[in-house]
Amino acid sequence: MTTIEEKVVSWRQHLHQYPEFGFEETMTSDFVAKKLEEFGIEVHRNIGNTGLVGVLKCGDSDRTIGLRADMDALKINELNCFAHASKIDGMMHACGHDGHTAMLLGAAHELATTKDFDGTVYFIFQPGEEHGIGAKAMINDGLFEKFKIDAVYAMHNLPGVPAGHFVTNPGSIMAAESAFEIEILATGGHAAMPHMGTDPIVVGAQIILALQTITSRNLSSIHEPAVISVTEFTTNGTTNVIPSAATIKGDTRCFTDEALAKIEAAIERVAAGQCVSAGVDYRYKFHNGFLSTINTPRETEAAVRVAKALVGEENVDGAAPPFTISEDFSFMQRKAPSCYILVGNGAEGEKGGTALHKPYYDFNDEILMTGVRFWTGLVKDQLGA
Repeated sequence: MTTIEEKVVSWRQHLHQYPEFGFEETMTSDFVAKKLEEFGIEVHRNIGNTGLVGVLKCGDSDRTIGLRADMDALKINELNCFAHASKIDGMMHACGHDGHTAMLLGAAHELATTKDFDGTVYFIFQPGEEHGIGAKAMINDGLFEKFKIDAVYAMHNLPGVPAGHFVTNPGSIMAAESAFEIEILATGGHAAMPHMGTDPIVVGAQIILALQTITSRNLSSIHEPAVISVTEFTTNGTTNVIPSAATIKGDTRCFTDEALAKIEAAIERVAAGQCVSAGVDYRYKFHNGFLSTINTPRETEAAVRVAKALVGEENVDGAAPPFTISEDFSFMQRKAPSCYILVGNGAEGEKGGTALHKPYYDFNDEILMTGVRFWTGLVKDQLGA
């Protein structure tokens, strides 16, 4: 008889061979739906395009819990040569979402088999996480209106941390990621006669330098750490032509909604001030791709408690410093109490230690059952009969 461990590994390796980009996860969604139905779990499809939710109710309690896994892959050409390597050119599961999906399927199988809880479990399989669109799509399709989710949890693998160790904290664990664009509109002119027009390059250079004063002078270095990086500076000029337009683009990271609002306003204030003083116009765009991933204390306490019971107190860091990477689970966190926890995929230089989004990355199958047992333990902790 095939064990649950063998099943979860086979599911994970199957999914790894057939990666799909965000909102194109049709094979993945079909695979997940079929498995859930085989387990006797009610399935709701097309929530956020290719997203789906499995519903498992046991007992009479009205308590509920949501468990979320992401399903999408990345447009990276895999360089691994093992048997379960990607069969799709230019696409691979370089972030481990195949493992996340398999772990949640394993938990669904075990909970549907034992039914030793009292309440309702929502298994949320989300598309399109990598570009910050999947969680919002599921929310816009009524995820939190169609289903009464008391609290929602998510888990992600983390290379560089020993396999099976857990990391989280009861506050901001990941940063907000936003992009900005400042277009400077000047008159330009001949490079030999700069006094005959206005120069957007000089203005742009002043803006770029002034932007760095936002983190050092407008935000608390202790309570509001942030990063503002200019990543592009382009113009329509040439060797002997002062351009009439220059565009500055960049990226920002911060850990609270309050800091995010300050940064958005401050970037425009800096741009406007420099442009007014130089007598040029500007256009400003600010796009927030990901909110900061902020855990709530009660749910974090529960997740840490379950993790410690599973792998030992010494293998769980419940007060980890935040990471400047981002996660679109943050949008679900604005709808319900939540916790986002990371599980080690393997220490650097060891199996599972290859960084995320690299062509040699692979999810460490040795932690699959750790994830399954964490999810089932969390359900029993929160919905104990």
